Amino acid sequence: MKKTLILVRHAAAEDQKMLGRDFDRELVEKGERDAVTMGKWLAEKKIYPDGFISSSAARASQTAVIMADQLRFSQADIAQDRILYDGGPRGYMSVVNSIPADREVVALFGHNPDISYFAEYLCDKNLSSMSKCSIVIIEFDNLEWSDVSGKTGNFILYQSPKQLRESI
Repeated sequence: MKKTLILVRHAAAEDQKMLGRDFDRELVEKGERDAVTMGKWLAEKKIYPDGFISSSAARASQTAVIMADQLRFSQADIAQDRILYDGGPRGYMSVVNSIPADREVVALFGHNPDISYFAEYLCDKNLSSMSKCSIVIIEFDNLEWSDVSGKTGNFILYQSPKQLRESI
């Protein structure tokens, strides 16, 4: 059975220098627009996650909520995990390995640099640094989520809001 992981870096957020806590930074208007754009793009491609997991930081969870709206996924069903904020790639791996077996397509919302490192670790592809609100899709053939580890994924694509704007 095939499993599909959609890694999403949070959209553009407030400047950290303007706020006291990085964790509380919220999306700016551009970030909101980009999250709508990327959610619509996934819907156009008929990619509908049956699970959403987000960092509990404001900017990541807001990105997840906006994209969930575009993909007809209930906001109430978005799982949040603090470890996706500051747990490093090992934290990301523990979250992925804990995804219920009945989920086939899962969107995971996180932060750089960890989400970029994690994507590269899973599929052994040099992605450099994921841009804000970009998506990496990775497929795992004949694996359960609990079996996912380094270099077990197949890189499918990288898509950013900028790439979509430039293709119009």
